[in-house]
Amino acid sequence: MSIHGTEMTQYLHRIPLGEYTMVRKLILLAILGLILLGETGCLLPMYSGDPVKRNQQLLYTSENIRQIQDEWERLWLIDQPNHMSPNRRHGGII
Repeated sequence: MSIHGTEMTQYLHRIPLGEYTMVRKLILLAILGLILLGETGCLLPMYSGDPVKRNQQLLYTSENIRQIQDEWERLWLIDQPNHMSPNRRHGGII
């Protein structure tokens, strides 16, 4: 079942005009949200303009990223010693 020509215009005239404007507003709002989401760090600066503060913030950020990597390795047990290595490790208390 398909709608052709005049049937389509008749169908569209039956839809209230308020629904069109609401859908148009939602679409424009979604597009605006995506544009603003991509502007984080450009429109609103991520770090301070003061060089001393900015350096401290960058150090904190890099330290957090390093800790996240360590946590990830610990979660997946990647940080454990390799048991296939030729070097023997004593696992007991000496």
